[in-house]
Amino acid sequence: MVASPAVGSGRGRARARVAAAGCAMAVCATVAAPAAAQDDTSRGKPTVVLIHGAFADGSSWNGVIQRLERRGYRVIAPANPLRGLYTDSTYIASVLDSVKGPIVLVGHSYGGAVISSAAAGRPRVKSLVYVSSLMPDKGESGQSLAARFPSELATATRAVPYRAGDGMRGKDLYLKRDKLHRVFAADLPASTAKLLAATQRPATTATFSEKAEVAAWRQIPSWVLVAKQDKTINPRQERFQAKRAHSHTVEINSSHVAMIAHPQEVTDLIVKAATATGKARPTPAAKPSDSRAGAKSRPADTAAAWVTGGAAALLLGGGALVLGHRRRRQSRSPLR
Repeated sequence: MVASPAVGSGRGRARARVAAAGCAMAVCATVAAPAAAQDDTSRGKPTVVLIHGAFADGSSWNGVIQRLERRGYRVIAPANPLRGLYTDSTYIASVLDSVKGPIVLVGHSYGGAVISSAAAGRPRVKSLVYVSSLMPDKGESGQSLAARFPSELATATRAVPYRAGDGMRGKDLYLKRDKLHRVFAADLPASTAKLLAATQRPATTATFSEKAEVAAWRQIPSWVLVAKQDKTINPRQERFQAKRAHSHTVEINSSHVAMIAHPQEVTDLIVKAATATGKARPTPAAKPSDSRAGAKSRPADTAAAWVTGGAAALLLGGGALVLGHRRRRQSRSPLR
């Protein structure tokens, strides 16, 4: 067995310093690894909550749900009551409160108005996605937007009186069966359009007449899909809404029901909203005329940078320690 050199000797001190530098690097790695693991856990995939619009139900998202689940996302598609903007947004807000962790909130058609209200004051909603949808500002309604950007929907609905068990009375709006294919789902087979007509869920007139009290897209980054062949909501309206919100926008050749006709494109947009971080995320304007502000660093990014910087400092410090020892040895060498 070979005896180890004494720590007090020159060579022993050199090895001790190298070992100390190695230990410093090891400590750095030990500290950084759990931090990264915790960050990965806290930044796990968000839950995607899909809100359907008028004349539809949660099954309209089936193709999107399948694709999102294959990519590892948890998905919820709750029933939108379609009883009025205040009632519906309050109900959907309660659904959001039951979801753990970050949320990507997606709305189609009238569902866009609902998510704009329901997400307000809920910081766990990290992104809003609007699929050929309404995107009202405070004080606007579906009716007021449609007055500025007319579409064929105005001539494609019929009103049917209803009574509720509490004595409430009102009118439900249905799509006319002979108009649904052209106005609502032109790029779907006629047989599918017939099924949609038979199973459609009506919306009360209040869903379109009640004015928005908040607009969450002013504080939450948004992504918009414009359906260029939409005859239910004017594509010019969809572009106008996206522009004033400074949304990340894509346009596709689709009818109003883009999530049924083009589920892959809709899924891709949702995934972009779910994975966007830091500077990749657009910042909505505080006012429609405001320019886009620079993205701020997230706390997790700052922490990661701090850990990385600390690791680099330790590595450089250890290297300097070894280099300094070598220089001292060379200065004492009899060959110099």
